Order: sequence, then C-alpha cells, then structure tokens
Amino acid sequence: MEIKELVEKITRALVGFPDEIHVEEIEATNVKVLEIKVSRRDMKYLVGKRGKNIDALKRIVSVAAKDQRYIVKVIDPRYC
Repeated sequence: MEIKELVEKITRALVGFPDEIHVEEIEATNVKVLEIKVSRRDMKYLVGKRGKNIDALKRIVSVAAKDQRYIVKVIDPRYC
C-alpha cells in the first residue's frame, strides 16, 4: 500500500465527513509532502485532543516510509 493511500484510509476513519477529505502528495528534492485537507467540521477529529491524532498519524507515516522522508501538513480550510 502506498503511503498516500494509507494516510487517506486513516483520515477517512477519523473524520465525520470522509467524502470531503483530500490528500495530495507533493515531491520535493529530498522529501515528499502530504497535504491533508478536511472540512472545517472535521479538523478537531483529525487533530485530536492536544494533537494526539495527528501526532500518531505522523508517527505511522514515518515508520511506514522507511528510507523516504515525508512531511505531513494539515491545511486549514479557513485559509484555502
């Protein structure tokens, strides 16, 4: 399973409106950036209390990525 697909699957399980999420993978020189966009209503579920959910998601990505470096960014829908 690809890392992007893994992040989409986990994110869909966390949020209340799974059809409104969008995960985009952007390749840079030495790193890949995963941008996660969710509805405003779902931000609290994705981030979790004190950031526990997003921290866990970042840990999962770092373990699954092995030798590749990934950055996970949550895009705030208020500024899109």
